[in-house]
Amino acid sequence: MADSNVLLRVEHLCKNFPVDKGFLAKHSKNARYVHAVNDVSFDIAAGETFGLVGESGCGKSTTGRCIMRLTEPTSGKVLFEGKNVAEMDKKALKSMRREMQFIFQDPYASLNPRMTIGEIVSEPMVIHNTVPDKAERIDIVRELLDTVGLNPEHINRYPHEFSGGQRQRVGIARAFALRPKLIICDEPVSALDVSIQAQVLNLLTDLQKEFGTAYLFIAHDLSVVQHISDRVAVMYLGNMMELSDWKTLYSEPCHPYTQSLLSAVPIPDPDIQGMRERIILRGDPPSPIDPPSGCPFHTRCPIAQAKCSQEKPELREVLPNHYCACHFAEPNPIKESSIEL
Repeated sequence: MADSNVLLRVEHLCKNFPVDKGFLAKHSKNARYVHAVNDVSFDIAAGETFGLVGESGCGKSTTGRCIMRLTEPTSGKVLFEGKNVAEMDKKALKSMRREMQFIFQDPYASLNPRMTIGEIVSEPMVIHNTVPDKAERIDIVRELLDTVGLNPEHINRYPHEFSGGQRQRVGIARAFALRPKLIICDEPVSALDVSIQAQVLNLLTDLQKEFGTAYLFIAHDLSVVQHISDRVAVMYLGNMMELSDWKTLYSEPCHPYTQSLLSAVPIPDPDIQGMRERIILRGDPPSPIDPPSGCPFHTRCPIAQAKCSQEKPELREVLPNHYCACHFAEPNPIKESSIEL
């Protein structure tokens, strides 16, 4: 991707959390760490939706938090509009966060119960002093509430008076209050009913068309990511396994892990669903404290060979603009289970 079009670039991002505490963590050679994110690289263009998927505990949310420096990365670079976020002082970081906002996963925990909806949505404007006049802030909040499908007259109500879907709309309105260039959506619909999920996804799509905002959309549900993403990356055990535009990824997955995930996506047509064969992976994901040697997926991979346990595959381009970290990458590598979406 041309540098002029890149809004966010992540280079070799790593994040390790210490398991041991105190003296042992600082001075012991045998100190243990959770390897949450391991050498992750990708970029996001202005106005693009980049999906990041994987099962629970694979490092998706930690990646998002490291990008915004809500969590300090262990190593690697996060370049936002060409500036390294990790090297920013408090003043520069605050300025950067005007252009990069966060939508949290839990709409029940992410809103202050002691603040009104109006105070919650206007808080970014107060913190960054973008709209000093209170009356003008109220007008903007009313407009934002109307934009996200809430009644502007409810500006003085409290979060407990709203449903989960309505609370998430409040969180979306708060994220858009500063008209940011990038919003990190950390599983914004996973806590909502399926019918409400569709409404929120449609809302995010409409707002993107209106404001030109880029999204990093983090999710564990591949069917959700399919409907909103331009490109999709798949993570496993802190590692990037595959990256491609969503159509190619869903029609021609080149990594066995991606193919197994896609085989679990339900299809509403019962005839097609009944003919599909699930790819059931053996065992459980390894511990991120002691990840396996070589390819992190080889302990569960149906096509693993001796090379997979000895040598870690690089994320390489296997098809035009299609990257995969597998020694034996090819379209639909598990041949006995043909997946057609």
